[in-house]
Amino acid sequence: MVDTAEPSLSSEEGREKVPRTVRELLTEMKDTSEVIVDLAYASLVFDSEDMVEEVHHLERRMDTLLYNIRIKAMLSARTKRDAEQLAGLLQVASSAEMISNAAGDIVKLLKYDSDKRPFLPIVLKEAEEKIKSLTIADRSDMVNRAIVDMGVESETGMRIIALKRGKRWLYDPDEATKLKAGDLLIVRGTDNGYEVLRSFANGENLWPQYPKPEGQ
Repeated sequence: MVDTAEPSLSSEEGREKVPRTVRELLTEMKDTSEVIVDLAYASLVFDSEDMVEEVHHLERRMDTLLYNIRIKAMLSARTKRDAEQLAGLLQVASSAEMISNAAGDIVKLLKYDSDKRPFLPIVLKEAEEKIKSLTIADRSDMVNRAIVDMGVESETGMRIIALKRGKRWLYDPDEATKLKAGDLLIVRGTDNGYEVLRSFANGENLWPQYPKPEGQ
């Protein structure tokens, strides 16, 4: 578990206000629904209670977002046409919350002993995209470089789901986040993409120029 003296870097408990428009709220719900599913599966792969806690935290956040979208929609509707348009947005928001709830159901599997869930390794192994971990070596060309400056996902096809630095976790790290030696990355993608990223993380290869020059 995360040391209480070292809180999760992703904590949103201190968020002072929610986005002011339905579009902003819906965008956050969409982004969160993608992250929460990745974290739910990652919690199973790594048997991580830390990630389970973050899934529950994001579930609560999704409930808050859906509530605010509903309030905002009711206050915004002036005509029948407005209501019809907002009804479609509310349906999308409800679907995102359903995804969040499904992620919460996934992590409940960790309550069972590993011998009670023997099917999980088989299911996860057969998935086209897999969740794996790697550590940034001291000699890696990725050290002290921001995720956005390297174009990690564009270059390797691997998405960084979470980052552990010491005892602290950063979930769905911002692209401006700079990587450091010793960082543990939880990533999602194909086996080939993972091997490419691992070679850079180990310092076996230098990171390609990014953004790439025009015409390449």
